[in-house]
Amino acid sequence: IMEKERFFFLLTACIITHIIRTIYEILKHKQILKPGKLSFVIILFNMIILWVTWVLLCSYDTHKIDFPGIIRYAGISLAIVGMLVFLTGLFTIKTLESYEGDLITTGIYSKIRHPMYLAFILWLIGFPLLFGAGFSMILSLVFICNILFWRFLEEKELLIRFPAYPDYK
Repeated sequence: IMEKERFFFLLTACIITHIIRTIYEILKHKQILKPGKLSFVIILFNMIILWVTWVLLCSYDTHKIDFPGIIRYAGISLAIVGMLVFLTGLFTIKTLESYEGDLITTGIYSKIRHPMYLAFILWLIGFPLLFGAGFSMILSLVFICNILFWRFLEEKELLIRFPAYPDYK
């Protein structure tokens, strides 16, 4: 029973953090909320909770699948590549929520338009494979759709902010 309660707690925390981020993205898109230092701290804290609860949720998943080792290695490989992509994108843009500079088209951004969102998707796929987490794999599909929604809102903003963005796309 304790294991199911822990799993439900992690599931609830993970869903709530996704909802908070989605509400933030909508408010930012509607220009009700302007990104700044406070929103950066709040979103950073929210995203840390989101990813910690996701990894724990996968590890405590109550619907385990006994994957062969090669699948688990693929999962950890995706998670590591995701971390490298995320850090490369972060160090290139040097912020999460308050970038005010020109359109970045160099470095990783010359190959991938949204490296941090790609990293999130790699984590959403990688960790369930690593841990053989059946329920988390299904949930990752919902969360991937959520991240694609965030990307959709960001694309609209980028089209307005940067006249060169259509060519960059």
